[in-house]
Amino acid sequence: MRRHLTRLALLVLVALVLVGAGGLIGRRSPAAPASGPAAPAAPGDRLQATIARYQQRLRDVPGDWRTWAALGSAYLEWARVTADPTYYPKAEGAAQKSLSLRADGNADALVALGALAAARHDFGAARDKAVAALAVDAYDADAYGVLADARTQLGDAPGATDAVQHMLDLRPGLPAYARASYDLEQRGRAEDAESLMRQALDASADRHDIAFCRTQLGDLAWQRGDPAGAQREYDAALAADPSTVAGQRGRARVAFALGRTDAALTGYAALVRRAPTPGYLLEYAELLRAAGRPAEADTQLTLAATAQQLFTDNGGVDGLTAAALAMATGDTAEAVRQAQAEWSRRQFADVADTLGWALHLAGRDADALSYVERATATGSRNASYAYHLGAVEAALGRVEAARADLNRALATNPYFSPLDVPQARRLLSEVSNR
Repeated sequence: MRRHLTRLALLVLVALVLVGAGGLIGRRSPAAPASGPAAPAAPGDRLQATIARYQQRLRDVPGDWRTWAALGSAYLEWARVTADPTYYPKAEGAAQKSLSLRADGNADALVALGALAAARHDFGAARDKAVAALAVDAYDADAYGVLADARTQLGDAPGATDAVQHMLDLRPGLPAYARASYDLEQRGRAEDAESLMRQALDASADRHDIAFCRTQLGDLAWQRGDPAGAQREYDAALAADPSTVAGQRGRARVAFALGRTDAALTGYAALVRRAPTPGYLLEYAELLRAAGRPAEADTQLTLAATAQQLFTDNGGVDGLTAAALAMATGDTAEAVRQAQAEWSRRQFADVADTLGWALHLAGRDADALSYVERATATGSRNASYAYHLGAVEAALGRVEAARADLNRALATNPYFSPLDVPQARRLLSEVSNR
C-alpha cells in the first residue's frame, strides 16, 4: 500500500510511545511515587493514571515547571493513543506554562514543544526547539531524538545521522536504536536496519517495547516483499501487546497480500474504528477500491478528509496527506498544489515522490522526472518509489529505463499496493512489448 503512514510517522513519537506511563524517553516522571510490582496495564490506562497524577500535583504545587512540561508530553501521547489532535493545544498550553514559570534552562519544555511540532508536521519548528534545548543541555538525548526526526523529514540526511549518533552515544536504548534503524533503512541498508532492530528487541523487556520492535521488523519484512515473514512479526507483536494498532494494521495489510480479502477488510474496519487517522482511512479506502467496493471507499475518503481537517484545525500541517486525498478523488491540480507547498517546507524523499507522482497524474511528466529521480536517489529500497519512476519514464518514452525500474519495483515488493501493483504489471507488459 502507499506509504500514507511511513515508518517514520511511528518513530516521530517513539519518545512518547515507549513510555506510556508518561514523560519523554528517559525523563523521570516528576513526583512519581514509589510502588511495588503491579500487573501490566494497557498504555491508555497507564497514561490516564499518569495524567491524573500530574494534574493533582499541579493543583497542589502550581509552580512546578517540570510537571507542567511532563503534562504537556503526556497530553501529546494521549493525542497519539486516541488519534485525537484536539489534545495538541492542551499539550502546547502545558509546555508553554512550564516555560512561563522557568524561561531559562528549561530543556524539558523545549523538548516537549519540539515533539509537539513534529507531531504537527512542523519540522522546522521541531528542529529549532531541539536546538534550543541542546543549548541548555548539550547532553540531552531526548532533544537529539527530536532533532533526528526533524532533520530526517527536512531532507537533511547527514544532519539526521549525526543527531542519531549523538543519541546512541548518550543513551543507547530502544528509542535511539529505532531511529538508527530507520536512518539505515533510508540509506538502503535494510539488512543493517533489521539487525539493529533485533538488537533492540533482544534488549527489550517491557511488552509494549517488544511489540514496537516486532512491528518495526514486520514493516521491514513487508518492504522487502516477505509477507509471511511480516506476518510472523506482526503476530508476535500482537501476542506481546494485543492493543498495538500498528501491529493490527500490519496484519490486515498482509492478509490482503496473501489473498485473504475478507480478513483484510475486517481488520481495517476494526483499525479505523480504533484509530481514525487520515493515513489509515486512506489505506482502507484503497483496499476497498481494490476489492471492488468503490462506494464504501468513497465513504472512507470523506472520513479521511474530516480527520485531516481536524488535524489542521489543531495546528497540523500535512501537504502529503492533502495531496494523497486529492489524488484519490481525482483532483490532480490540487494534489500538485499541496505537494508543491509541502516541498517548499521540506525536501524529504517522500515529498519528492508524492510531488513527482502528482505531476505525472496531471500529465506533466517532464516536470515529474526530477522529483521521482530524487526520491530514488536516496538508496531506499522502496517499491513505490521505483514504480513511480518507471511510470514516468514510460510516459516519456524511456523504455529501457522504465522496464528496469518497473521490474525493480515488483522484485522489491510485489505486494506494495493493492491498486498500483496491477497497474505496474500492466505497464511492464506494455513496455516489454514495445
